[in-house]
Amino acid sequence: MKRVATLQDLSCAGKCSLSVALPVLSSMGIEAVAIPTALYSNHTAFDSFVSYDLSDKIRSLSDGLVGNSISFDAIYTGYLGTKAQVDEILSFVDRFHRDGVIFIADPAMADDGVMYSGLPEDFAAYITRLISKADVIIPNITEACLLLGKEYKAPETIEENEIKKMLLSLSDLGPEKVIITGVHSGPDSIGAACYDKNTERYSFAFRKKQPGTYLGTGDIFASVVTGCLLRDQTPDKAMEHAVEFVALCIEATVQDPERRWYGVSFEKQLPMLNSLIAPAALH
Repeated sequence: MKRVATLQDLSCAGKCSLSVALPVLSSMGIEAVAIPTALYSNHTAFDSFVSYDLSDKIRSLSDGLVGNSISFDAIYTGYLGTKAQVDEILSFVDRFHRDGVIFIADPAMADDGVMYSGLPEDFAAYITRLISKADVIIPNITEACLLLGKEYKAPETIEENEIKKMLLSLSDLGPEKVIITGVHSGPDSIGAACYDKNTERYSFAFRKKQPGTYLGTGDIFASVVTGCLLRDQTPDKAMEHAVEFVALCIEATVQDPERRWYGVSFEKQLPMLNSLIAPAALH
C-alpha cells in the first residue's frame, strides 16, 4: 500500500485540510499519515476560532518517524498559517523527499483575489521557497497570480493562452507538473488546467458551474490528485478525476436541504470516488 505524509492543519469543525485529506486518501486505498501543523477549533471562515500553532512539534514528530524507519511514497502539504510552519515543512521535505518520492504542494493561502486573514503580506514570496522544491503544485487562480507577482484578474476574464503562460511560468519556478484550479471556460463552466514539463503538454477539464461558494473544495481536489498520482495516473487524468469528483460533491451539497456552509457534502460521495478512476496497480 502506498503511503503519503500529509502536513496541514486540523480543524475540529469545518470540512477542510486534514479532515478532508484523510478520508479521501484512505478511500482511495492510500495510507495517509497525518502530521498536523496547527489545531483549530473550527476553520477560519467562522466569525472566531481558537488555534494552536504546532510548528515546534513537527521536528520531533519527524524524529519519531525516522526512528521507526517510516518512509513515504509522497509528501502532500496544504494550508500553512505561519512562516515558522513553512520553515519546518522545508526541513521535513529535505529529510524525506528522496528519489521516487513525489512532493505535492497546495499553496493554500488566498482566494477570490484576497489573501487569507492572518497571513503576512509577503507570505507568497515565502511560499515560493516551498514551491521550488515541489514536483507538483496545485494553486488556484489567486494563488497563481500571487506566486507570479501578477495583478489578480477575475478567472472568467482570463483566456486560455494566458492560463497556459501562467502554467509555464509557474513550472519555471521548479515544479515539473502544475495544475491551476478555478479556471473558467465561459460563464457556466469551471474546472482546472494542467501543464506537464516532461511532455510539454497542456490539458483542461471543465464541469458545469454551480451558483454560490463552497468551502473545502480545493482540499478535496488536491487530495484526489494526490491519490490519483499514487495510483499511477498521469497528471492530466488526475486533474480530470478531481474535477469530476469535486463537481459531484458540490451537486450533492446543492441538493442537500440541511447543507452546512462550512464544507461540502463529500462523505456520501466517497464510494463513488474509486469508480471514477480507471484501475491502476497499488504497490
